[in-house]
Amino acid sequence: MSTSTTSAPPPGTQEPPPTRTPPRRGRPPTRTGWRRALRRDWQLYSLALLPLLFFLVFRYLPMIGNVIAFRRFEPGGSMFGEDWVGLRYVEMFLSDPTFWQVFRNTLWLGGLTLVFCFPIPIVLALLLNEVRRRALKRFVQSVSYLPHFLSIVIVAGITMQMLATDGPINHVLGWLGHDPIRFIQEPEWFRTVYVGSEIWQTAGWGTILYLAALTTIDEDLYEAARIDGANRWQQIWHVTLPGIRPTMITLLILNVGTFLAVGFEKVLLLYNPLTYQTSDVISTYVYRTGVESNSFSYAAAIGLFEAIIGLVLITSANQLSRRTVGTSLW
Repeated sequence: MSTSTTSAPPPGTQEPPPTRTPPRRGRPPTRTGWRRALRRDWQLYSLALLPLLFFLVFRYLPMIGNVIAFRRFEPGGSMFGEDWVGLRYVEMFLSDPTFWQVFRNTLWLGGLTLVFCFPIPIVLALLLNEVRRRALKRFVQSVSYLPHFLSIVIVAGITMQMLATDGPINHVLGWLGHDPIRFIQEPEWFRTVYVGSEIWQTAGWGTILYLAALTTIDEDLYEAARIDGANRWQQIWHVTLPGIRPTMITLLILNVGTFLAVGFEKVLLLYNPLTYQTSDVISTYVYRTGVESNSFSYAAAIGLFEAIIGLVLITSANQLSRRTVGTSLW
């Protein structure tokens, strides 16, 4: 009877490791697609449904109506105009001296609003950040935030009552021996009145974003600055302001984008025919031309021109910010 024997490897040699069969290449693991993410987090995505519908209905769909800037629109006719007229209405407002007066007023109001209303919330946030008494800080915040929650109609009404000929401000001027000033009827006072009311209404609310940005600054940076001998002003300049710079740049780009979109409601409530020389802006001129005079195509052409200028401004500001400070919206 024969028995099978396995030959052992010679002494001093190692047995080679067993060869492993390479695994079969199957299907690579798929990344989580948008459908799977939608099924998993559908509750969160559903919260964005109403805002998306709002922008779709009230922001994007009305853009279709810009076609009447190049077509002759007649009330009661086609919604998209009757006849193609090309750039006729564009040439009309470009050659209209009233439009250029309105355009200059818009630049003045937009520039003054940007120059005064943008830095004041930053200064107020820095001052509030230095306040150590919580009761005082909360009181100042509450008083400064309150005007934001008032309707523009109420803000305009308070402004007109305060600046009326027999209002409190003129009473104080009378006690000082000054004649009453017609703030609401004098064209040279309108820009001051508008910018002042805008500061009062928006300065407090604008500090919220900057106060939130201040909380993200590392306290170790202040400690290192104090060790190096920096005083409070130097700490603000070298630590605080660089820490909130991204927030400042983002808000500045957004404000530049709405440079020409000066508040329509407030201007409409504060101005009157006596102050058209300095108060009439593009938005109010479009309203009077389109709604009151029924020149819808002409008003659409002016509105389209304003939108294009705003798009150019926000794109240019974004590119400039990206190249200079490295911060941009996109």
